[in-house]
Amino acid sequence: MSEEPAAAAAAAEGPAPATAESAPPQEENQPEEENQPKDPWQDARLPWEGKPRRVDLLCWAAITLSGLYYLALLPFRASLVGTHPIVSVLLNGSTEAIVSAAAFAKVGHGSIIVVLLAAIFGTMKFDIIYWWAGRLWGEKVIQIFSGRGKRSAKFVARVNRSGRWLTWPAVVLSPFLPIPNALVYAAAGWTGMSWLTFLILDAIGSLMWAGLLAGLGWALGQSAVNVAQEISKYGLWVSIAIVVLVVASQMRGARARS
Repeated sequence: MSEEPAAAAAAAEGPAPATAESAPPQEENQPEEENQPKDPWQDARLPWEGKPRRVDLLCWAAITLSGLYYLALLPFRASLVGTHPIVSVLLNGSTEAIVSAAAFAKVGHGSIIVVLLAAIFGTMKFDIIYWWAGRLWGEKVIQIFSGRGKRSAKFVARVNRSGRWLTWPAVVLSPFLPIPNALVYAAAGWTGMSWLTFLILDAIGSLMWAGLLAGLGWALGQSAVNVAQEISKYGLWVSIAIVVLVVASQMRGARARS
């Protein structure tokens, strides 16, 4: 049989219907969640839920700036301790600055009362920010400050269980406790302590701590002055050592959290 009639018949019938094998694959319907853009504020590392309020951003900026403030002071920390100890106490509130300032007062350079007043301000000037963070964000900010490990969970459970019976004495004794002060201050805000009560308790604790260090400096006297002046003489190298220690500590903390 000739092939031409068969070809003509096939052309008249039109193209053959597509089979399942030749049909193009149908795109599967994607879940609506994947098609929606991701909310940039939904981040477990942030203490708030959803889009932040202005007060959230202000508090977060204050915490960040306070950390940058202390980093900016690092190059001057060693040089000031033996030349302008009161200025160092006001700016930094560090242990060595308070001891040095009290030692200078012992040998006739300054007043021990001024040292104590400067120490109260220098040690507690940013503490209210962490109380504020606890008031705004509650338990979540404690987990951010301390990590999400078992210690953080135990601390949160203890605060929930004890309330002010734990936070009130903890604020007073925070300079002496082996835990970050920021956790104690945030817990005070979270559990409802008023800002006035917090400042009073914090001032009492700061005075106790400053009194202990000032007493040490007063007892050491001229010997502590000599050490402070030697530290200031090599302030650049001491500052470099401090920066290296801070960076190493931050790297070790980052590895531990990861």
